[in-house]
Amino acid sequence: MLYAKYRAIVIGGSAGSFPVLVKILGQLDPGFSLPVIVSLHRLKHIREGLVEALSIKSVPETLEPYDKQKIESGKVYLAPANYHLFVELGNTFGLSTGALVNYSRPSIDLTFQSAAYVYRDKLIGILLSGANKDGANGMRMVRENNGLTIVQDPEECRISTMPRAAMAATEIHYVYNTDRIISFLNMVHRKRKTEGI
Repeated sequence: MLYAKYRAIVIGGSAGSFPVLVKILGQLDPGFSLPVIVSLHRLKHIREGLVEALSIKSVPETLEPYDKQKIESGKVYLAPANYHLFVELGNTFGLSTGALVNYSRPSIDLTFQSAAYVYRDKLIGILLSGANKDGANGMRMVRENNGLTIVQDPEECRISTMPRAAMAATEIHYVYNTDRIISFLNMVHRKRKTEGI
């Protein structure tokens, strides 16, 4: 497998995913070279604090993107509270306050589906712990566009509904615990670095 071809990572999660995400972002290699696009279910009336909490531990710079912001390598982008986050052609973000999807805004499905359409076989999709089925259709779209799919091992998840729903919706390439997810992402980064990407 040509790991160095990947251009972006998209991560989704809900209940139980935040400490996992903190660990992943905190153990990425310095100079991590891929953009990481994150869609987490979060309380819509609490607009501050999450980025700050991630930034304390995250190796890459972490921020909430604005509409039409350019996607840059080596940064973590967190969907703002109460906004759907889309990846658009031209390597920019789009934000929307459209209707809830899977009872959620941001919707993991919408972020994953748009990223899969733009990045196709150059996308890594990762779904973490969560209590509903949001993200399952998005992971199927990643797989159908020849991207690489990873779910957090349900046995490790605080709530396994989300990864299990993805596993029922499509064939998942890898079922990894948190440490293996971290090792995999760092391996991709190192392969890209070796090839001068």
